[in-house]
Amino acid sequence: MHAFLLSLAIGLAGVILTAQSPATQARSPQAAASSPASKGAMTPAIESLLREIRTVDKGQLAVSEEDGRFLRLMVATRGAKSILEIGGASGYSGIWLGLGARETGGRVVSIEYDAQRAKEGAANIRRAGLEDVVRVIQGDAFAEIPKLQGTFDLVFLDAWKPDYKKFFEMVYPRLVPGGVFMAHNVVNKRRDMEPFLQTILGHPGLFTSIVSPGSEGMSLSYKVR
Repeated sequence: MHAFLLSLAIGLAGVILTAQSPATQARSPQAAASSPASKGAMTPAIESLLREIRTVDKGQLAVSEEDGRFLRLMVATRGAKSILEIGGASGYSGIWLGLGARETGGRVVSIEYDAQRAKEGAANIRRAGLEDVVRVIQGDAFAEIPKLQGTFDLVFLDAWKPDYKKFFEMVYPRLVPGGVFMAHNVVNKRRDMEPFLQTILGHPGLFTSIVSPGSEGMSLSYKVR
């Protein structure tokens, strides 16, 4: 657990230093393109796309920018290879997860129930140049998750809030020891998911904390065994 927290702190420091480093900002486009670190780099085109998604997000289904950055940080610091997103909406959070997975050599499966949103999400993932990293599946996650092979290093849940406990119980056996289960809106929509929160906060196999990169809040659960 201490190693997990240490890696998170080191990763956060690295993100801050990268964002503020004049030397990094001064590199030419050619140098940036040839640098290994640039494989998951945030480009002006992706920044513009992310702003566009949030602008047209009338249903406010996308996570905040702060939460998106935190998702990318968690993928990168955990070195996550197999990432599952439940509730992909129009691809905003999937792009952030994909940027992290591009750095780790991982892959993201993003499941979205609504057909139109799944179509938009897949299109936005392609526009971000992350279609080789993020796979969008349209369908009922309760039916689609059992079809997926293997285990998960990191799971991000942002679906129908009363179903959170059911999703956790379905996915937990396939979360690797040392894996992370993250759930969105645990602060601003806490009343809708009390059974889920009681489960993860009292679970003997988890170390759980509530964080608020943005205003909505996320639960962060580390599987200790």
